[in-house]
Formats: sequence, structure tokens, C-alpha cells
Amino acid sequence: MARSYPRFGALIASLPLVSVLGMIWLWLEKPDPQVMATHASATFWYVLPSLPMFLLIPFLLTRGFSFWISLGCGCVLTIALYMGTAWLTSKFGLNL
Repeated sequence: MARSYPRFGALIASLPLVSVLGMIWLWLEKPDPQVMATHASATFWYVLPSLPMFLLIPFLLTRGFSFWISLGCGCVLTIALYMGTAWLTSKFGLNL
């Protein structure tokens, strides 16, 4: 699908299928509203620092960087932002 319709492929890829499946699995294993609420909240906070990767990769690709270098830089940025998010949210009492 993404080969013929890249934007539609991106829409499909952006669906939180893994998160939804993970929440279903977690609920079936341990149907605890507090555990689910904590999981969903933490997922939200970890999605935010992953978003800039999707801006950095096309930025680098359109400037002549290879796919692998662009992807690697995007992953490094995301890891750094994950660590920064965990540190920053802990300062406000939200332990991820």
C-alpha cells in the first residue's frame, strides 16, 4: 500500500496498533484499572519524544544523507529525548 500511496501507508503506520494490542493483552492478564491507566499515561509521555524523529529523517534525506544515516540519527535523537523526558517528568513527580 505504501509503495502506491505513501501518505495512506503513513496513516496506517501511525495507528497505535501495538499500543492497543498491548493494552488488550495487559488487561486480559491483569484487569486492573490503575495499572491500565498508568500504562496508557506512560505511553502518551513516551510517544511525544518519538515524534521529532519523523521530522529529522525526512529533513536529512532531502539534504542528501543516506537512509541508514538518517534513520540512525533519528533513533539516537529519540533515545536522547526519551532519557530527557524521563528526567524532566520525574522532576514533576511523574515517574516513567
